Amino acid sequence: MNDTRNMTFYEVVNYSNPWKKDVNIKEKIGARIASLRKARRMTQEQLAAKMEISIPYLSSIERGRENPTLNTLINLARCLDLDLSEMFSHIEIEDPSQRKAVISSLLNNAGDEQLKQALKILTALLR
Repeated sequence: MNDTRNMTFYEVVNYSNPWKKDVNIKEKIGARIASLRKARRMTQEQLAAKMEISIPYLSSIERGRENPTLNTLINLARCLDLDLSEMFSHIEIEDPSQRKAVISSLLNNAGDEQLKQALKILTALLR
């Protein structure tokens, strides 16, 4: 079994994903973000300005070309007025035995502020 402690978010999601060759997870997440933005009738320019990031960076996220940080994803969710989990609601790790390892890996690599946000999210989800 591979060690997931030093993987990026997308690498961890793809780690146990048997269909990763057919579907690019970053592109699915990016398309989901673009869809959520459009549903709110926002342009990339408007969302990028609200997030205080560049338009090309947001465009790259939406095309699945970037690895946004957890802080960027939290900011994105806040600016779109949605729960962070809504961005990932369509993505499931296919191997249930890997779920705890993925969560542990993400938490082990998180900074203090990210852990604070993760605690809030997990507390809301698991109550």
